Amino acid sequence: MDNTVLLNIYKYVIEKGDMGICVVDTEGKLLIYNKKMRELEGVNETEFEERRALEIIDFEIEKSDIYKVLNSGMPMLNVKKTYWNKKDQEVTYISNIYPLHNDGILVGAVEFARDITQLEFMMYQPLRRYGASLTFDIITAVSAVMKDVIEKAKIVALSRMPVVLIGESGTGIDMIAEGIHHDLKMKNDMFIGLICRRDEKTVLKQFEKYIVDKEKITFFAERIEYLSMEAQEKIVELFENHPNHHHVLIASVGKDPIDLIQQQLLSKKLYRLFSGITIYVPPLRERKEDIMPFIDDYLKRHRDSFGSAIQGLSEEVKETFLKYDWPGNLKELEVLLDEISPLITNEITIDSHMLPAHFKWKMQSSNDKGIDDTSDLFVIKNQHDIRPLENYMKEVEEYYISKALDFHQGNISKTAAALGIRRQSLQYRVKNYNLNKKSENID
Repeated sequence: MDNTVLLNIYKYVIEKGDMGICVVDTEGKLLIYNKKMRELEGVNETEFEERRALEIIDFEIEKSDIYKVLNSGMPMLNVKKTYWNKKDQEVTYISNIYPLHNDGILVGAVEFARDITQLEFMMYQPLRRYGASLTFDIITAVSAVMKDVIEKAKIVALSRMPVVLIGESGTGIDMIAEGIHHDLKMKNDMFIGLICRRDEKTVLKQFEKYIVDKEKITFFAERIEYLSMEAQEKIVELFENHPNHHHVLIASVGKDPIDLIQQQLLSKKLYRLFSGITIYVPPLRERKEDIMPFIDDYLKRHRDSFGSAIQGLSEEVKETFLKYDWPGNLKELEVLLDEISPLITNEITIDSHMLPAHFKWKMQSSNDKGIDDTSDLFVIKNQHDIRPLENYMKEVEEYYISKALDFHQGNISKTAAALGIRRQSLQYRVKNYNLNKKSENID
């Protein structure tokens, strides 16, 4: 195969790949800028032709990562970027940027960018993934407290009052917010979800764009206390400068807004702007009667999508789920079900052996509390609890092996089989961690 054919193959692979690739020389001349990277940056074909990198990616700006790599000659790995591109699209990607050398001389840099926009979106708002509008009708909650939340939210929709939703992340606050939007008597043009824990420049740009350009927008600022006080004051200023609008304002905070104001995490002016009414959305541990309806709805979607026969949980798993406190709320429950669902083939119920190991471990740690404080090894409460990663991983492995030995009455062969490692390897670890008292070396 001659070089021309190989070159054409390389060009085809680079252009058709699903990873963004950008290569520049030391002067900023653009050598490679593939289709995926153009999509991420929002650059069309016309703009791309005859353009230098510095014109497309702000090459000479000090904050440009590819510029930093060219200056330092050192790679930058796992760089996460969230911003609005040239087409006014919000994108998030992770980049690895490497210097390029030829015979020991720096000749340029290459950036490989992996698009995680949808993944990032689902991580913060996983309950949106079904593609349907999030209306009050699809909320499966049956508890009295959640029915009260929904009734108050419907009053907000009727009156178009600004509202602050108070509650932990993952409780379904995003569903309540979008439910208000879809229940408005006088419909708004669009629903804008702003995740304030992310890049606040992006959040401010969204506010600036839509406050000025549109008249009827539903703004939902999720965890608004994560914005700096300067950014919060900027939002107040934007609304004061554009008072003639019909926007609906919804914000969420993680705890009592009065406490946040006293801690100088929430602007009093911003709170007043959003707080025509406040609604507390309780965590899942305070309304466990909502767990099973949520699971039933999830499994129905699984049956509809994959034709499975799955009907519910085994009694053992049901008891486990109802006993667990779900610190991550509905988000944690749904992500756990996502981990389990690939294991479903012809099962009728989800049994305990289908639960991920990390969840079983958390349950075991929770059950052990009050008996001993071994599990406190893995609780990070403040910066003083941080220790070298190598030490932490050794503690995790020692604790895990110790519990496995307990479950198998010290039987090395059975424990090794359960852990999926060789018997000799387990014996070495038992000796290394001084766990011989738990091991009877029974074959």
